[in-house]
Amino acid sequence: MLNKADGSPLIASTSKLVCSTKRETGVTLIEIIVFLVVIGLALSALLRVFNQSVVKSVDPVVRVRALDIAQAQLDEILSRKFDENTPTGGFPPCGSATGPTCMGIAPDAGYDDVGDYNGYSDTSTHPLYPITVSVSSATFGPASVPARLIMVKVGMPGGDALTLSAYRTNF
Repeated sequence: MLNKADGSPLIASTSKLVCSTKRETGVTLIEIIVFLVVIGLALSALLRVFNQSVVKSVDPVVRVRALDIAQAQLDEILSRKFDENTPTGGFPPCGSATGPTCMGIAPDAGYDDVGDYNGYSDTSTHPLYPITVSVSSATFGPASVPARLIMVKVGMPGGDALTLSAYRTNF
């Protein structure tokens, strides 16, 4: 047995395991993998939405261009006489008791009346926006006022089409 210098016996002490109440901090590998998967899914969804908005951002520009072309064509047609036999100034209207007889919708090369535009098509002025026009007879109200229904259709890149229509009356 071992003694100290003063002669007292030396007792070997046993080491005690000390439990720490401190929690270890950090992130496990599983938590990192779950985080990366969640962030990846969120980014994927966000990029799809962003991609759709970029693709569709040109669509309004195309539609406005088609609308401008259709409106210009419709304005040109509406500025013409109602019928070939309508006198300058429109009075007396053709088909009335004091006016000449109306010819009806009879296209000719002059484009001086609304009926001349029936069947009109143009692909040379705006190649990406083909224009077609149809004119048909119509009547308004209980008095059955003669009119022409003018429909201007403009094609757009991508296959869509825009149609504007208006009535031209015999006044």
